[in-house]
Amino acid sequence: MIEKSIIVTACQAKPSGWNPQDLSEELRNLAISCGAKVAGEIICNIKEISPATYIGKGKVTDIALLAEEKGADLVIFNNDLTGSQQKNLEDVIGLKTIDRTQLILDVFAERAKSSEGKIQVELAQLEYLLPRLTGKGIALSRLGGGIGTSGPGEQKLEMDRRKIKERIAKLKSDLLKLTSQRAMRKKKREGFSLSTIAIIGYTNAGKSTLLNSLTNSNVITGDKLFSTLDPTIRAFVLPNNQKVLFVDTVGFLNGLPHHLIEAFKATLEEVVEADMLLHIVDVSHPMVIAQNAAVREVLIKLGAEQKPTIIALNKTDKIHDVFMLKRFQKTFEKSIPISALNKEGFKELVDSITRELSFLIAEVKLTIPHDQMKILSLIHEHGQVITKKFTDSGVYVEAKIPIKLRDQLMAHNFINQGKKA
Repeated sequence: MIEKSIIVTACQAKPSGWNPQDLSEELRNLAISCGAKVAGEIICNIKEISPATYIGKGKVTDIALLAEEKGADLVIFNNDLTGSQQKNLEDVIGLKTIDRTQLILDVFAERAKSSEGKIQVELAQLEYLLPRLTGKGIALSRLGGGIGTSGPGEQKLEMDRRKIKERIAKLKSDLLKLTSQRAMRKKKREGFSLSTIAIIGYTNAGKSTLLNSLTNSNVITGDKLFSTLDPTIRAFVLPNNQKVLFVDTVGFLNGLPHHLIEAFKATLEEVVEADMLLHIVDVSHPMVIAQNAAVREVLIKLGAEQKPTIIALNKTDKIHDVFMLKRFQKTFEKSIPISALNKEGFKELVDSITRELSFLIAEVKLTIPHDQMKILSLIHEHGQVITKKFTDSGVYVEAKIPIKLRDQLMAHNFINQGKKA
């Protein structure tokens, strides 16, 4: 059953790149992504937060009247509510009331497909619900299904505090094991001398579409927020024969709650550990500057803001003002205009990535013994051979190869350590 919802955005008079209408529009898109029908919306300015109901009594009454008029089943706040505020609002309005974090978690629960993603979502949900489980409190009163209930389920929500804490501990342990397995896979990738490029950006900026178009993949895409949640890795060969891995990561969001960043830190480690970031920006979006600032804020929280970054100005097929596009190119340094959907601007983008990753390439000179021809195969596979001469002692090679491969060859004395490129 599609739930009819009333969305509520309460704003305090603080300077921000987002105006109340933009915040409400994003909440609307989140609700639609979760399968809800938005029957009405209320935007209100507040001087201070009410400890009891977050907003004033008059506005709560307005919500109740609008919900009754529209036949709504659900009220969604664009603000984080405490357990008592939710309960008080539900008592007055007479409808299930959830906040933005619960809505995001519901979207995450629907999108997560991998074991790691599901564990991270359930962990975040239980940690969110734990302080709200007061006896037969608000969280336990909404077990009839619908938005705001995806994930743990009735049986798990009926656990007492101790059992929920035990479940959280178990999930953290399982997540740690999966993180260790991913670390082993990463080490294996490094063994193959592959550099990684993390594709980042605001949710629905076109990251998965770009990955599909570049690598001829079939990652799920859609014109909705968080169409993909789990990281996806695809190989790609640059023009200089350097093999790289593109990692498609979870989309960022304005004001993404800190505890959600913590819950998904294992997944977001792909961003931290990448050799380079490819930031996809939706230049057709009216809030492009504010979205960029939101992405920057998450990168700072992750400690990845200083990484080498290329910005792809995506969805240029929707921009008909050439001068506007040129202004964006000046605003965003190291930016390449592209259309991931129409595969436009790809040559310039790939050339820019190749140049940016040049610091990971080294020139080497070595003689490979006749009984170690597998080394020559590795150089051909991962690098660019400039000179190759067969001699009595082996094959003399001059080549450009990834520094990871160079370091491996040096460790096995194939390259004289005194002749680093």
